[in-house]
Amino acid sequence: MRPLTRVLAAAAAALIAFAGVGGTPASAADIPYDVLVFSKTAGFRHDAIPAGIQLIRDLGAANSFSVTATEDAGQFTASNLAQFEAVVFLNTTGDVLNPTQQTAFENYIRAGGGYVGVHAASDTEYDWPFYGELVGAYFASHPAIQAATVRTENRAHAATAGLAPAATRTDEWYNFRSNPRSTARVLSTLDESTYSGGSMGGDHPHTWCKSYQGGRSFYTGAGHTQASYTEAGFRALILGGIRYAANRTKADCRPETGYTALYNGSTTGWSQSGAGSFSNSNATLTASGGPGLLSYSAKEFRSYSLKLDWMTPGTDDSGVLIGFPAGSDPNAAAANGHEVQIGGGTTGAVTGFQPADTAARDAALNPPGEWNTYELLVEGERLQVFLNGVRVNDFTNTDPARSLTSGYLGLQNNGAVSFRHVRVKELGGTTPRAGRITSSTGKCVDVAGNSSADSTKIQLWSCTGGANQQWTVNGSTLRSLGKCMSTASGGQVQLSACTGAATQNWTAGANGSLVNAASGRCLDANGGSTADGTQLIIWSCHGGTNQRWVLP
Repeated sequence: MRPLTRVLAAAAAALIAFAGVGGTPASAADIPYDVLVFSKTAGFRHDAIPAGIQLIRDLGAANSFSVTATEDAGQFTASNLAQFEAVVFLNTTGDVLNPTQQTAFENYIRAGGGYVGVHAASDTEYDWPFYGELVGAYFASHPAIQAATVRTENRAHAATAGLAPAATRTDEWYNFRSNPRSTARVLSTLDESTYSGGSMGGDHPHTWCKSYQGGRSFYTGAGHTQASYTEAGFRALILGGIRYAANRTKADCRPETGYTALYNGSTTGWSQSGAGSFSNSNATLTASGGPGLLSYSAKEFRSYSLKLDWMTPGTDDSGVLIGFPAGSDPNAAAANGHEVQIGGGTTGAVTGFQPADTAARDAALNPPGEWNTYELLVEGERLQVFLNGVRVNDFTNTDPARSLTSGYLGLQNNGAVSFRHVRVKELGGTTPRAGRITSSTGKCVDVAGNSSADSTKIQLWSCTGGANQQWTVNGSTLRSLGKCMSTASGGQVQLSACTGAATQNWTAGANGSLVNAASGRCLDANGGSTADGTQLIIWSCHGGTNQRWVLP
């Protein structure tokens, strides 16, 4: 991998034009990097492989990365893979790596490497569990090549930011053996009502991204036909996926379910006050004039996760206001609520109260002209701000004149800042749930030795009622003794200081399982043991009794 030194000379302007309105090209300041394209086949061979290699070479020439194309699995060694920021599996099929090569690639991903899977990359390495979890889902079947409607679900990711909310194109549409939504952020889906042969029903993911064991993964089911590689929208999709995998653009790729759209093209329920206005085009709100406020006045919110996508074209600044009382005066909203800053050099700050963690913020922030995603997690008087999936502020309100426990929310119009896909998930209470986490056999999840030190083992133990067996379900984290349940190298589960990292995020899965967001694996009592002291680990989800848990 190339050293992370800033390129002083501006790179060539982006070559491609995005399909749809509102796309943004790759940043001219991308640090040069290296990409390995791997297209070995041990099954069906796609005649589009040469076109795909040429596309990626063209993208690299215009966007600051070099390309090495190979079908030699011998390239998968630790020293060779270390040269590359991303590895593209381009229409690979069958068993293409031996165990030694697989181990080298696993270590590459765990060291922070990036993976891009194109089309038949999901028809590869069925007997390698690590790869199956990395790609997100395995191929099951496909109907005949035909036109279908692709619906873009996430238009903040660099791969899909320039795509229209819906588009019709022709390709070979994959059905998958499982739905990746519980472990990945779905970027686009297929509308099965628009073509014949879909078998996944009303939720048919087509393109997605995820963080996995320290690395980044991007996959799209598109790319069977030679013609695909000439389409502007597809070229933009591949470029954005490569940039994400190579860590040249940031994205919130945590799984996302249960959100209700407040704005995704329709302004029903919203009202403007103060100066200026918002235009509404291409499911995008763009501010002008101001300062004013576009408020969602249809409902008051108490305990919730608010997500929204935003982009600044330059030095413009804006904000998101939350927890303010009903009314039409934007000044009163600012005086009685809290503003989370956007742009102006203070992104992530709670205006007037607490600055962002600048190191975390700067590492997570995309530059002007590229989209970012906020999550504002409000629980009681606590507000956590996540930027592209990274926590950049953890603020507790103590001002008696303001309260986060109830209120309305709004978008400030100040400069030409744009917003997309405002959505909310109500959490159903103002305080986190607390109590024991028990196994299917009645044992408790226990912090060894009642120690709050980082890296303390988390284990199975007979229930004693001690503080080290008391857990708080706080958002997507599980907390005991003031720290978070976290994963470590080797898959062990331990106690660590809460950082907002994906390794500390857990979601409910099937059959009472707890799925770790970073790995997509389940909380597991090692070896199926029920003995006191059994180490808890993460393991491939299989629905067994040693992966079933009861939360408070």
